[in-house]
Amino acid sequence: MQRTFVDQHFSRQLNARSGIVINTGEDNYLTTADAVEQAPAVLASQFINEAFAHQAGLPDAQIGLGDAYEIDPDLEDGFLFALAQAQLARQIFPDAPLKYMPPTKHMTGNIFKGHLIDAMFNLTSVMTHQTIHLCGMLTEAIHTPFVGDRALSLENARYIMTTARRLGDEIDIKPGGLIERRASAVLDGSVQLLERVAERGLMQAIEDGSFADVRRTRDGGRGLEGVFAKSAAYWNPVAEALAPGEAALR
Repeated sequence: MQRTFVDQHFSRQLNARSGIVINTGEDNYLTTADAVEQAPAVLASQFINEAFAHQAGLPDAQIGLGDAYEIDPDLEDGFLFALAQAQLARQIFPDAPLKYMPPTKHMTGNIFKGHLIDAMFNLTSVMTHQTIHLCGMLTEAIHTPFVGDRALSLENARYIMTTARRLGDEIDIKPGGLIERRASAVLDGSVQLLERVAERGLMQAIEDGSFADVRRTRDGGRGLEGVFAKSAAYWNPVAEALAPGEAALR
């Protein structure tokens, strides 16, 4: 964990100076954890990744925060929950190129239903102005998609994003309605989680499984032997050159 934080900071400094958009991995939570239950953790992680990115000098335009359309398709009003989560991220991070991942966990091999779920994912993406959109595959859970499968996926996305291009600009969320209440609950849950993280420290929170019940120990994994505390006399001209200026931390 400690090596990961060090390496990530340095790599993001390079990305910042190179104009490269980073992609964060919040969507990975939802391939194993419940998307409804863990929604506050996804948002909390987006806040943390934004803070780390700013510390490395990345402007908002290069912070590709992640999320995924992984809500159980059999959940009543699940589409509204997905819409609430996506719109919440767009409003909280208005200048970030959000990365929206397609449904994978609940694909069953029913290609017709899968194609329909992908269409709902595409609709959510275009309505909430997601930026980096990864297409879903109707043959997910059957085999590695063939070229024909990929062509159908692109056709699906093009149709939805053409026919509903400005839908998000034409509608308002009902005040006090289900979507607004869901977004508010996710935001409140995220704030509560971040407060607990602040009390224990981020490393301890990760060790405790605060994010999608995934636990990592600070001394586990590989690479810790290459991490050292800086001495009082430490000087690194490369680190100094990569240090973000005030403009990058807006």
